[in-house]
Amino acid sequence: MNKLLAIYLLFLSITCFAQQGAGNQPMAVSQPTADSLPKSPAIPIIPDKAVEMAIENNLSLQQTILTNEAKRRAGQTPWNVFIPTIEVSGTLGRLNKEPEGTSIPFPPPIGPVTIPGGPQWVLSGSLQLSLTLNIGTFVGMKQTIEEYQAGKITIEKAKLQLERDVRKAYYQLLLVKEQVALLQGSYENANRQVAMAQANYRGGLIPEVNLLQVQVARENLKPQIDEAENAYRMLMASFAMFLGLPYDAEFELVPLPGDVEFIVLEAQDLISRAASNKPEVEELRRNLAALKAQKTALFYNLYTPSLIFGFNMDPTFMGDPMKDSWFNGDSWQQRSGMFRITLGWRLNAFIPFTREYQSYQAMKDAVKAMELGMSQAVQGTEMEAYNIIMQLEKTRTTAEAQRMTVNLAARTLQLSETAYRNGLKTYLEVQNDELALRQARLGTLQQNYNYLMSLLDLEYAIGVPFGTLSGRN
Repeated sequence: MNKLLAIYLLFLSITCFAQQGAGNQPMAVSQPTADSLPKSPAIPIIPDKAVEMAIENNLSLQQTILTNEAKRRAGQTPWNVFIPTIEVSGTLGRLNKEPEGTSIPFPPPIGPVTIPGGPQWVLSGSLQLSLTLNIGTFVGMKQTIEEYQAGKITIEKAKLQLERDVRKAYYQLLLVKEQVALLQGSYENANRQVAMAQANYRGGLIPEVNLLQVQVARENLKPQIDEAENAYRMLMASFAMFLGLPYDAEFELVPLPGDVEFIVLEAQDLISRAASNKPEVEELRRNLAALKAQKTALFYNLYTPSLIFGFNMDPTFMGDPMKDSWFNGDSWQQRSGMFRITLGWRLNAFIPFTREYQSYQAMKDAVKAMELGMSQAVQGTEMEAYNIIMQLEKTRTTAEAQRMTVNLAARTLQLSETAYRNGLKTYLEVQNDELALRQARLGTLQQNYNYLMSLLDLEYAIGVPFGTLSGRN
C-alpha cells in the first residue's frame, strides 16, 4: 500500500513538472495585460466640439483673460476718481519733558498765582479728506473705458486665433491620417510585389538582383511609415493639449463629408473688409484710442489748473490720557480743523526742458508712432488678404486639375480590372493602378484641405465668424 502511494506521488510530480513546459521553461501564468484590459471607446470629435473644448480649457486663453481682469474692474468703476482720499490716524505720545507751570503775578493781597503745566502724556486724533479735480480727471475716465474695451478686443482676438488654429490643426490631422493610410497601402502592395518576385525567382523567371531590388524597395517604406505614424501621434498629442486633454487621450476625428465647394471671391471687397475688421487691426485701433485719451488727460493735467477740496479734523484730548476718562466729550477740543477749497496751477509744463514738458512731448511721439504702426498694419493686412485670395485661386486651379487626374486614374483602374478579368493583365498591375488612384485622391484631398485652411485664414483676416465662407463646405 505504501509502495502504491509512493508511485502515485511520483507520477503526480512528473506530471506537474511536464506541465511546466519542455526545455525547463517556467509555466506561463496568465497575467492581465494592457491589451487584454477593456478600453474606453475613443471620443468622436467634430470641429465645432474641438473649438468649444479649446476655448473652455486652453491655458493660454485663460491667462489672457486673467491679465485683462484688472482692466475689466477699472472699466466698470471709472467714477471712483471722485472718491476723496480718506486718512484717519491717532497719536498717543509722551513729552520728553514735563510741561512747567505758568506763574501769573497778581497785586496784593492775592499775590502771584502759579498755574500747573499740562500732563506729560498727550492724546490726539486726525481725519483728513482731500479730492483733486481737473479737466484731465474726466478725460481719464474715458481713457479707463477705452483700455477696458481694448482688453475685451484682445480676449476676442485670442479666442479667434485659438479657433482658427484648432480648425487648421483638425484639417491637418485628417490629412496626415490619410497620408499614413496611403503609406500603409503602399507597403501592402510592396509585400505583394515581393511575394510575386519570390515566386518568379524560384521559377527561374528573374535573376536574384531583381528580387533584392523589390525587397529593398519594400524595406525603404518602413522608416517612412514609422516617421509618418510618429508625426501623426505627435500631432494628436499637440491637438489634445489644444483641447485641454491629456496628451494620451483617446479621441477620434470625424472626417469631413463630401468634396470642397470652390466659391467665387470678390477680392476688392474682401481686402477692404480685412483692412477694417481684422482682429489685430481692431486691437490696434482700440489701443490707439486709449493712448490718445491718455495724451489728452495728460495735457489737461499739465496745462490747466486743479481744484482741490480738503477737510480735516484734529480732536485733541485736553486731560491726562493716563488718568482721565477718554469718553468724556468735554475733554476733546478742536484745534485747527477746517474745510478748504484751493485752486492750484503748476506752471512747469510751460517751461521747456522740464520733466513735465518732456513727458508730454514723449506722449505725443508715442501717439504718432502708434498711428504709423496702425497705417503699416492696415497695409500689411491688405497685402495678406490679397495673398490669401491669390493662394485660394491657385489652390482651386490645382485642385480642379487634380480632379481630372483622379478621373483618369479611375478610368485606368476600370480598364485594368476589365483586362485582368480577360486575362490580359496581372493582378499586380491592377494593384499598382489602384495605388495610383489612391495617390491621386490623396493629392485632391490635400488641395481641398489647403483650400479650407486658406479660407479659415481669410475669414480671420476679414473679421467674420468662422464658417461664413467655409460653412458651405
